[in-house]
Amino acid sequence: MRTKILKIGKTKRLTARAGVGALILAAAAALAVAASVPATAQQQAPAGGGSHGGLSISKVYFGSTTEPYTGKLTPTYQYTMTNASGMTVKLLSYGGITQAIDVAGRNGQTADVVLGFATLQDYVNYVSPPVTVNGGPYFGETVGRYANRIALGTFKLNGKTYTLPINNGVNSLHGGLVGFGNHIWSQVGGLIQTKNEVGVTLQLVSPNNDSSGAVGSPGCPNGCTGYPAELTVDVTYTLNNQGQYGIHYSAHNDSSSLSTVLNLTNHSYFNLAGENSVAGSAYGQYVQINADNYSPTDTTQIPLPIADGVPVAGTPFDFTTPHTIGSRINDVSAPDNVPASFDSLTKGESQLLIAQGYDHNWILNAQTAATTGPDGLNLAAKAYDPGSGRQLTVWTDQPGVQFYSGNFLTGTLVGISGNTYRQGAGYTFETQHYPNSPNEPAFPSTTLGPDNTFTSTTVFAFSSNGSL
Repeated sequence: MRTKILKIGKTKRLTARAGVGALILAAAAALAVAASVPATAQQQAPAGGGSHGGLSISKVYFGSTTEPYTGKLTPTYQYTMTNASGMTVKLLSYGGITQAIDVAGRNGQTADVVLGFATLQDYVNYVSPPVTVNGGPYFGETVGRYANRIALGTFKLNGKTYTLPINNGVNSLHGGLVGFGNHIWSQVGGLIQTKNEVGVTLQLVSPNNDSSGAVGSPGCPNGCTGYPAELTVDVTYTLNNQGQYGIHYSAHNDSSSLSTVLNLTNHSYFNLAGENSVAGSAYGQYVQINADNYSPTDTTQIPLPIADGVPVAGTPFDFTTPHTIGSRINDVSAPDNVPASFDSLTKGESQLLIAQGYDHNWILNAQTAATTGPDGLNLAAKAYDPGSGRQLTVWTDQPGVQFYSGNFLTGTLVGISGNTYRQGAGYTFETQHYPNSPNEPAFPSTTLGPDNTFTSTTVFAFSSNGSL
């Protein structure tokens, strides 16, 4: 039984809360890995079923695709969690992807509030396609091994230099060309069903040298070593009757000698008006972020080497009080508080111009009694749609959150309900350690030592009659 819990950097890692931890252990004891059900049977009827306190969870076959680790055609599954209020979350074993979240508004009308695709093949083709060097939208993915950017796809650890595929300009983004979102996760234990919550645990074993590549392979012109050490990642996804969608991460470094780097997040794009709402509707939604400082970047979107970032006060990055996303997103003449001494790295350009909108790490304020929420987590951000009354509150134990305004959605992707996604279609709250931390000793560390375990929790809490 693994008992070492890592404390990374300045932020204490939380063990899984008692309820979830007990459920995971009980489920694992009952069944180490969920038995595969024939695809045809899975298509005909949900597995699991039943209802506890108005809570239910089901599992159906979602199609088969090639698993990159094995090269074999492998089945995938869709899990549907429902609470007593009729809120539903659809989760895929492919990529640990949150495919849909249906939430009622103040008038009782339900809408899917995350961007996604209708079919497995769309996810394989478009969500983070490994055949391009331009990244992807990463809709709903569980992202790893390292969420966000690593400068030039290189870092030093274990007395050597490691190299990763380049898939975002000159940098490595979200694990490289074949990240965690391109893999098929395995169910661990049975479906979780209690009077308090429903859920499921998905597992991915990432091998030593994951994301390595031969000379000349995509993203690796000079060859890539990949990430060091084998890593076993368990993520438990839960839904309760309080409208809280919990994502509980546990990652164990299986190596007895190698350290690795780790940054896990969920990459859902939210639009509280509904993913099929009118073009640009997300820009009219209010956002509040619990951060007095943010991390400005160079022209390649790597954070400048400023440990505590710069103040948001007086800039379009100030969301300490609610503002609509679109109200200041075009104001490239506004101050961004980047010291002039970094002009060689920013070329003197506005931060909004570099990112083509918001795509930065906000450094979350220290937790207080007033910002403490479910599971003892710190408030990260809130969002509110005045039209529907839907509100999202994000709670986490991570030190930062990447608020991204969907700047690179260009109308070329067709969503789950048949409409195209453009700028203003959605935004992300990627709870995280800071981008490029492996290369910045002043940032909270993302190093996971041999035989150590990282744990973290993020909760996305929804309500139907909110206000900011």
